[in-house]
Amino acid sequence: MKVLSSKDAIEMISEGSILMIGGFLGCGTPEKLIDELIASGKKSFTVIANDTAFPDKGIGKLIVSKLVNKVIASHIGTNPETQRQMIEGELEVELVPQGTLAERVRAGGVGLGGILTPTGVGTVVEDGKQKVVIADKEYLLELPLRADYALLKAKRADYYGNLEFSLTARNFNPLMAMAAENVIVEVEEIVPVGSIPPDSVHIPGVLVNYVVVGRCE
Repeated sequence: MKVLSSKDAIEMISEGSILMIGGFLGCGTPEKLIDELIASGKKSFTVIANDTAFPDKGIGKLIVSKLVNKVIASHIGTNPETQRQMIEGELEVELVPQGTLAERVRAGGVGLGGILTPTGVGTVVEDGKQKVVIADKEYLLELPLRADYALLKAKRADYYGNLEFSLTARNFNPLMAMAAENVIVEVEEIVPVGSIPPDSVHIPGVLVNYVVVGRCE
């Protein structure tokens, strides 16, 4: 694990990269990294996230800045700008049921070739997807998701990169840490090794490449 400034961390990211961004309506989202990404002017990203938050918060700021070409998410209802760009053909949006999204990310993290789920059978969700019948029940084959970079937010890290999250701010962050080639984590503080109780380590340092000290929220 290496400690970087937010600027140095974002400089590693190339235009057109696939990004997984943690958070749930902005809770558990790395705001400092997102602001730095906007300041860099890089664009054409594919973003995999639970949602696109609000126009003035989290992932929503990337959408408003028109830095994203495609979003894979479970919910865009709180961000009118995401909806506008989708309707006008400026942004490709792939809507995925929330549980299916989590499982696709997990599948990417643990090396599975896909998952079988009954969610979406008989709806528009099944369009273009392979169906599998097991014991007379239909399932959809959902393919795994992986990213070039995961941008995550944790409460604190130790100097080995072990991470602790605050309550529900954990959300999608641990899953995404397994499913990206490079994991960049914004934390509120870095503490000595041993300061985080073993039971409070939600992501082990072996999964973390870079840590950025961000803002306390």
